[in-house]
Amino acid sequence: MGKARILLVEDDADNQGMVRFLLERAGYEVITANNGREGLAAIQEALPDLILLDLSLPDVDGWQLAQKLKSEADTRPIPLLALTAHTLPGDRRKALSAGCDGYIAKPLKIATFVQDLEKYLPPKGEMP
Repeated sequence: MGKARILLVEDDADNQGMVRFLLERAGYEVITANNGREGLAAIQEALPDLILLDLSLPDVDGWQLAQKLKSEADTRPIPLLALTAHTLPGDRRKALSAGCDGYIAKPLKIATFVQDLEKYLPPKGEMP
């Protein structure tokens, strides 16, 4: 039984630190990237089991990265969750249209955050 590897692509250090803390405390391995280019490199280096993607990133933004990941055969099956402060009407639909499988709004609901993303992972006993 392995623990799931989650890639967090987030450019805000405070958000990155908090999400990392919550996920590691729940037993997940966390890989971080500060921008879209680093995210692409991290995905190619070690295919994660789930990707948390901020949509407002420097260089390659999250919308573009989501489209790229869902257009490629090796990354298409990886669950991709938007982790974003874009909460205007239509933003959820736009994120899903870009290729995200789910949407978690910031500020995070700390009490339910891990449970919300676990819906997109296989049960812990089924991890490779």
